[in-house]
Amino acid sequence: MKQPGNSTMDVALTVPVPQAAKRLNLFERYLSLWVVGCMLMGVGLGRAFPGIVQHLRSLEVGEGSHINLPMALLIWLMIVPMMMKVDLASLRLVGQRPTGLFVTLVVNWLVKPFSMALFAWVFFRYLFAAWMTPSEAEQYIAGCIILAAAPCTAMVFVWSYLTDGDPAYTLVQVTVNDLLMPVLFVPIIGLLISGASSLSVPYAVLWYSVLAFVVIPLTIGTLLRAWLMRQYGARWFTDDFLPRFAPVTIAALLLTLVLIFAFQADNILTNPWHVALIAVPIVLQVYLNAALAYGLMQRLGVPYAVAAPGSLIGASNFFELAVATAIALFGPESGAALATVVGVLVEVPVMLSVCGICTRTRHWFPLKQVA
Repeated sequence: MKQPGNSTMDVALTVPVPQAAKRLNLFERYLSLWVVGCMLMGVGLGRAFPGIVQHLRSLEVGEGSHINLPMALLIWLMIVPMMMKVDLASLRLVGQRPTGLFVTLVVNWLVKPFSMALFAWVFFRYLFAAWMTPSEAEQYIAGCIILAAAPCTAMVFVWSYLTDGDPAYTLVQVTVNDLLMPVLFVPIIGLLISGASSLSVPYAVLWYSVLAFVVIPLTIGTLLRAWLMRQYGARWFTDDFLPRFAPVTIAALLLTLVLIFAFQADNILTNPWHVALIAVPIVLQVYLNAALAYGLMQRLGVPYAVAAPGSLIGASNFFELAVATAIALFGPESGAALATVVGVLVEVPVMLSVCGICTRTRHWFPLKQVA
């Protein structure tokens, strides 16, 4: 329990005492199975009702924009509730534990997108070249880069909970990453996609995606959070209001996946093994970045309760933004969109394994320190 006189950031200066096993809710625990179910349903709908699927695919925000209207609405239903969890007031705590935040930001923005670009380029251009066309390879490279350039903002709270992470510090890390995203996301994606493939990046569309799926939802979420907390209090907002959005967010995610797989039906049925091939570099870069962040924090004396969620933020992805951006840039039926959805497919089992590694190695960290 927090003692009087301690700051919010003084939570978990000692290694936490082992507690009863923590569990995910039904949706979180079986997310990969839900994704597989959506894939089967979407492919089935795409084959059974091609006319309806084509009509849905043609509903764009502006002719030739690639921004599919039904998907844009569904993605907003996912992202706005996430942004309401961002607490700008937590930024006053940034300077109290700078080392962990510094490592997380370096891994998120200087290592993760570039390592993913390298892995995707090696695997899709060379190691897997016999099983895909050059144009497919370039689309998959682009999708993987978009996925890796979007740091996690929602599921990381679940991973932090499962590893006994410091919830206050996790919020600080997420808030800082969300504020950096409008500044760094576009130039990193543009640089890496242009460098690793021959695809041209429509920067106007890319900036529009960031505005539509980061800046506007973040602004709306921040204003709603402040107003609702003033009107009804923090406890009501956290314990009553936010949980009401969980079913809406889940339904929006599942419907988005069904639509993507319906649009991708022909591609998947023609090349079913591509889903497994795309997963390989994604999984490798998750473990690489998690190990790098975790190892650096251990060497620098960062406490376990900061290092564990920090390494998980450095490994997981804001897949809702990645899916929206890939669709806006290359279309819902593109290989880039498929690659981002594969990221959703592997997210839970891979991240749960990383959580397990963290909890089993907490004894590597000092009992007390101040970083």
